[in-house]
Amino acid sequence: MKIRFTKMHGCGNDYIYINCFGWEPKAPGALAVEMSKRHTSVGADGIVLIFPSTAADAKMRMFNCDGSEGLMCGNAIRCVGKYIFECGIAKRSRIKIETPSGIKELTLDIDPATRKVAAATVMMGRASFAAADIPVLCAGKEFVGGELCVSGQIWRVTCVSMGNPHAVIFVDDINSIDVSKIGRNIEYHEMFPERTNVEFVHIIDENTLEMRVWERGSGETYACGTGACAAVASAVRHGYCRSGLPVTVRLLGGELTVTVEDDGSVTMTGGAVKVYEGIYETEAYR
Repeated sequence: MKIRFTKMHGCGNDYIYINCFGWEPKAPGALAVEMSKRHTSVGADGIVLIFPSTAADAKMRMFNCDGSEGLMCGNAIRCVGKYIFECGIAKRSRIKIETPSGIKELTLDIDPATRKVAAATVMMGRASFAAADIPVLCAGKEFVGGELCVSGQIWRVTCVSMGNPHAVIFVDDINSIDVSKIGRNIEYHEMFPERTNVEFVHIIDENTLEMRVWERGSGETYACGTGACAAVASAVRHGYCRSGLPVTVRLLGGELTVTVEDDGSVTMTGGAVKVYEGIYETEAYR
């Protein structure tokens, strides 16, 4: 079977995008594992399937490179917006995309000369610190700045949901952290029954953060949109940043701009880049 795909990335967070307006993979998780291998396949952090929607301009589902499904992906949703606009599925600069975490509104930054989408702003919804929303198993209703013992060390962790779970840790030097070891151990910690994404964040000033991320199901990636939102929401909660002001989040793959309003609602702006189109041949989906 030949599967047509588009390789795209947002801030270095790369996915394989597949138009499912006429078909649907019978085992998308297995397909994600197969196509995401860096050395023997296309290579990506996962795959994104784009479907028709009765409630929005399109619907997306994202599967990590380990085959698990992610409920929301901030970098991928911007690329979905670019894809459906440039393919003619959406005709406007303000669009809606359905996700397993709800419908998200996007404003596309369109070059008037080329009619190509360079970036997008996403209304990400409200950040929630409620333990049940994340979920995180703890004694209180929230786990904000709580102590977590991992690898023989105590870490101060703030748990927040952006439609998917995040554990944010503020550190003095993100480059001294063993992201792979600590991130994996926190992802699979017994306090997180559905596992979690992990963000290591350094506060540069009230308008700038530096972050590395260990993504649930993918490992360390160049960027994580929901992780950047979780980091800024946590920074506002702790008083490191102020609500209503845009904050630049520096990641391995580039920068994202995140604003947390007084009511907890979050907007995120970042680029969306098409890398190439291709055809993947497989015997698994005949």
